[in-house]
Amino acid sequence: MKLMFASDIHGSAFYCRRMLELYKNSGAERLVLLGDILYHGPRNDLPKEYAPKEVIAMLNPLKDELLAVRGNCDTEVDQMVLEFPILADYCLLMVGQTRMYATHGHVYNENHLPPLTDGDALIHGHTHLLEAKEITAEDGRRIKILNPGSVSIPKGGNPATYALLEDGVFTILTLDGEIVRQISL
Repeated sequence: MKLMFASDIHGSAFYCRRMLELYKNSGAERLVLLGDILYHGPRNDLPKEYAPKEVIAMLNPLKDELLAVRGNCDTEVDQMVLEFPILADYCLLMVGQTRMYATHGHVYNENHLPPLTDGDALIHGHTHLLEAKEITAEDGRRIKILNPGSVSIPKGGNPATYALLEDGVFTILTLDGEIVRQISL
């Protein structure tokens, strides 16, 4: 199964449109949204073409292909206009033998791990910083930390990015298709 991961759209119609073009051309079976879908938040500048109503109109027709978790900018008001669930704090995915804990990242992240076992992966957004690495927790568990970055408001000098997971390989790409980082699960 091929999955696409994206995070932190923040209401940008421009970047949502581009993300969906990439999704349709990727061959991925599902698009996993890691939160902060419609609202830009008080700490972020308005993203290019900030138009949450257009984002709603683009995402709702894909409701059967989307998996989403709640970001710190996502609320019940957003859920009222989106036709797919967005208010779950996390989603567990089994990819081969790897359990992936998908969340936004404002609660659980590398510095505050959720309940994971050795070999599991934590995938989140929130920081707008791409990441693909393995860490060793204090108790010796090896955990993969994955973050596709942000499609609309990248930070830390990073380009706008998303990720694909296929055949156990997590690949972070720019919106122009350049591979930025890769890790095997």
